[in-house]
Amino acid sequence: MKEAQIVPVVGYGYDVHKYATENDSKKSHRVMKLGGVPIPEGPKILAHSDGDVLIHALMDALLSCICDGDIGIHFPDTDAAYDGICSFELLNIVLQKFYTNPIQITHVDITIIAQIPKVAPYRKDIKQNVAKALKVKEGIINVKATTEEGLGFTVENLGIKAVVVVSALKKVYDFDIQL
Repeated sequence: MKEAQIVPVVGYGYDVHKYATENDSKKSHRVMKLGGVPIPEGPKILAHSDGDVLIHALMDALLSCICDGDIGIHFPDTDAAYDGICSFELLNIVLQKFYTNPIQITHVDITIIAQIPKVAPYRKDIKQNVAKALKVKEGIINVKATTEEGLGFTVENLGIKAVVVVSALKKVYDFDIQL
């Protein structure tokens, strides 16, 4: 049996949600949430689940670290069981898979891309929620927001994006480098 090695891994997650309009079915209009924090003055989100774009990107980044696909594979939007479900319920399922691996998160970098809402008033609560969910210290989580400088669908207030990068150290038993 080979000796275990500790290797750095990086997971990347990206998600987009459309802002709901009057023409969309009211059934799928969701109150905006970012990292589990309700944003009551934000536009309504069009989504199958609760539409927390940040948590969806986080789940994809975590799944990436363990090479286990994406949330569309695990929680398809065609499955009625996930209609309106809280993204933190789905995150808990992903974390059960994630932590069955010998892995330790070392850094989480979150970027919210939108013209509206302003993220600054919610940054601290988002950071606390994510740290608590991941069972890590807040000091390894960075939350930032940006606009697209007059470009893209976010400038037209059509939707919101989130990008999450998770850095971790993973114990691997069958890691061979061939150069």
